[in-house]
Amino acid sequence: MNALRVAVVGSGPSGAYCAQLLTEESGSPVEVDVFERLPAPFGLVRYGVAPDHPRVKSITTSFAEVFDETPGVRFLGNVQVGSDITIDELRTNYDAVVFASGAQVDRNLGIQGEDLAGVHGVREFVSWYQGHPDTKTDAFALKGNRAVIIGVGNVALDAARMLAHTPEALRATDVPEHVVDTFATSTYREVVVIGRRGPAFAKFTNKEFIELLEVESCDVIIDPADLELDAQQQEHADADPAARRLLATFAKAAERGVLGRNTAIRFLFDRTPMELMGEESASAIRLARTSDPNVTEIMETELVLRSVGYRGAAIDGLPFDERSGTIAHLDSRVADDGKVLPGVYVAGWIKRGPSGVVGTNRRCALETVTSILADVAAPGWTSTATPAAAVDELLRSRGVRVVDWTGWQSLEQAEYAAGEAVGRERVKLHDRAEMLRAAGVVVG
Repeated sequence: MNALRVAVVGSGPSGAYCAQLLTEESGSPVEVDVFERLPAPFGLVRYGVAPDHPRVKSITTSFAEVFDETPGVRFLGNVQVGSDITIDELRTNYDAVVFASGAQVDRNLGIQGEDLAGVHGVREFVSWYQGHPDTKTDAFALKGNRAVIIGVGNVALDAARMLAHTPEALRATDVPEHVVDTFATSTYREVVVIGRRGPAFAKFTNKEFIELLEVESCDVIIDPADLELDAQQQEHADADPAARRLLATFAKAAERGVLGRNTAIRFLFDRTPMELMGEESASAIRLARTSDPNVTEIMETELVLRSVGYRGAAIDGLPFDERSGTIAHLDSRVADDGKVLPGVYVAGWIKRGPSGVVGTNRRCALETVTSILADVAAPGWTSTATPAAAVDELLRSRGVRVVDWTGWQSLEQAEYAAGEAVGRERVKLHDRAEMLRAAGVVVG
């Protein structure tokens, strides 16, 4: 019996879990090729999880075991699906294709001035300090007095914490040297985190906020008056233990007050951004009280980060729901107006939207794998996939410089060597050409 051959597009958590579960749940041979457009694997874990959260990032160890120890699972990095190999070619060469490409676009605020210099989606900021190869090294200069972050989710807290860290704290992470150097010369001394609703509705976790309080280089400032709850917030807090825990920690922060540290992170709730102001670059933001739009204020700022959520990007040839920013599906099977596209599936954020933690993707991937295995177990199903060598030859004929798992391991060792050279454990390589050279792929 020929092995079931599956292509997974995306090597982040949902893609890695799909590869792992396909081999665990199938009762017959399975071959899984995991395609990744970057030379390095792990997607969101490598380029999204905060660099000062090593425990969460350590999940890459278990993902690595999928590629290291599972027969039939391959990593094909530096391959752009859509140009290096088309969706139709994937469908021809594999029995099933799973799109696990994540949510790659920042949501907009929809207010005047968003196109001004100095206004960025938080994903761009995160990609920069994470050393993403698609982000310019000089994308941020960090020269100003006040930075504003709009949004009260965990990513907003990550960004605020990074702006407050000392160079010494950053050198304990794997962020590139140019990022550490830029943060070291930052002139920002105040970071304002803005929530549209009251504090009871903050989206970040109590654990994340406690971690912020433990950063020794910054004050965390909350006005006690902002913690006076209206009826709606009180009702929410009464029904939600997590909200009550967070509110209790807010109260402790408010009581602690100002300690005179190097950077201040100030939280403002019940504020709606109305306008970003400036000529060519942002110089101020106009806010209104959400509960009373007649009460407005103008706050000077040179850097504004939108952190109001991510959304997926449309993929040519697949149905896309613009409202949710996801690929339309029925039980993980890609569907257009209710009609299933045979052999094409989705997993992760591009399937369900940007929600949950890293482990949530395992449950999501299991749903996808369950649908795949049910389809191939249907009466009359036969494999039409080509051998792995056919895909390899197709990519080779187009001059695609594929980074395989051995190449990634070489790249990873180069990152440890780069860290050792500057007295750090590891330094992430960020230039694509340098990454390909480190992976042993010839760069012209």
